Amino acid sequence: MATTESDLPFEALYDASALADFDAATQLGEPGRYPFTRGVYPSMYTGRPWTMRQYAGFGTAKESNERYKELVANGTGGLSVAFDLPTQMGYDSDAELAHGEVGKVGVAIDSIDDMQLLFDGLPLDEVSTSMTINAPASTLLLMYQLTAEQQGIAADKLTGTIQNDVLKEYIARGTYIYPPAESLRLTSDVFAYCHSEIPRWNTISISGYHMAEAGATPVQEVAFTLANAKEYVRAAMAAGLAVDDFAPRLSFFFVARTTLLEEVAKFRAARRIWARIMKEEFGAQNPKSQMLRFHTQTAGVQLTAQQPEVNLVRVALQGLGAVLGGTQSLHTNSYDEAIALPTAKAARLALRTQQVIAYETDVTKTVDPFAGSYVVEALTDDIEDAVNALMQQVEDKGGAVKAIEEGFQKSEIERSAYAIALEIDSKERTVVGLNRFTIDKDDKYEPLRVNPAIEAEQAARLEQLRKERDNAAVTKGLDALRKAAEGTDNVLFPMREALAARATGGEVSSALRDVWGMYVPREQF
Repeated sequence: MATTESDLPFEALYDASALADFDAATQLGEPGRYPFTRGVYPSMYTGRPWTMRQYAGFGTAKESNERYKELVANGTGGLSVAFDLPTQMGYDSDAELAHGEVGKVGVAIDSIDDMQLLFDGLPLDEVSTSMTINAPASTLLLMYQLTAEQQGIAADKLTGTIQNDVLKEYIARGTYIYPPAESLRLTSDVFAYCHSEIPRWNTISISGYHMAEAGATPVQEVAFTLANAKEYVRAAMAAGLAVDDFAPRLSFFFVARTTLLEEVAKFRAARRIWARIMKEEFGAQNPKSQMLRFHTQTAGVQLTAQQPEVNLVRVALQGLGAVLGGTQSLHTNSYDEAIALPTAKAARLALRTQQVIAYETDVTKTVDPFAGSYVVEALTDDIEDAVNALMQQVEDKGGAVKAIEEGFQKSEIERSAYAIALEIDSKERTVVGLNRFTIDKDDKYEPLRVNPAIEAEQAARLEQLRKERDNAAVTKGLDALRKAAEGTDNVLFPMREALAARATGGEVSSALRDVWGMYVPREQF
């Protein structure tokens, strides 16, 4: 018998018997109503399409600003910022540990000066911005707020998302800074700060995408993501926040693979599970607190450097799966991302892929096209059962943090990744252009290259900044930040004052490291 990516049975034929116990009223409901299986909004895409949010960022803030303006001119409805590795880890570009990584996998942002340059000429009250940043998410959010205010835009006009999901860093990515308990404290402070200061901002994007890229199956992706989400909700409520005050601003981030049917079922199951968790476990009364709203990115791990043009087909199928699954926003990968940073032409083609789905197909003319499908409804039920079982394993270990400390999620994902690698090597799993349907030689491709002089340029900017700014005000702000971190006050308020005085991101992270320390994983991980 065939199986799904999650190793669940995949029947050759589904008929009415597959839905013999199916209760449409309780398992489906109506679009925009609990349990949101059919989508979080009544009209879904029949009123307007999803947000086309293309992920970009490389080199200097000026270079990335030029790419953003080009994307907006080509029809992007939302920006998504990629930061370089030093920024993600809380180091300035002139730090010793940043050497060789400045501007490589994203844009280098060291201070509010860089953030101002990054968004120069972009209407921040009209464009929704997502920032893929985790451990120092609070720092980058505050830089963004200060930049908007200097443009004359009030914080309550800003819309967007910070990823701010550090728990998955311990599981799958590794760009953590502080220990888990302190990271959860910082996350809760962000929730509270945004509730009062930036009310339209999505305070977290709880991510399964990176776990999927590390090898998680669809079931593992959803189960571990929702287990992390429960941990954030518990931490916020323990800090004294009412669930309906912060839960409506929670959002999620998933992958879309080429296995279209299972992906559609995955998204539907995830919505239903989260709605029930929020209503039944946490007592959320506001329907917006029960909605699982999510961004989707097509699967970078499934792209190949061999015959890269084939990736255009993969991305189109993955994007279609995300749309049929009811995503709220979508990034489609560029066909050349398995080789290097996307060229401008490749990024434009990726956006055009979404536009073809939105404006040339008929999938946006009706809400939830797969509702009642024998195969999709059966897969949705199967995935829901498997996700609940795996989430219970996490609960039995004491919750997501305790399971992380044991290495449970990481080991489960590594086991799945190894199984996939064996299948590809043995050709049991076909990857077109890689292990079947290969050619002797690909056409010549000229990748986008980041100028290595960027590191020196950023270092010079930092040297000039430290000469020009009021260093006494910076010291005062950082001291206030340390004091708040030592106690229970919300750290974002003194952090904002330090950044307004032109403290750097690295200095802010260093101040918190002084108090909270750094996380060191256990050896058996």
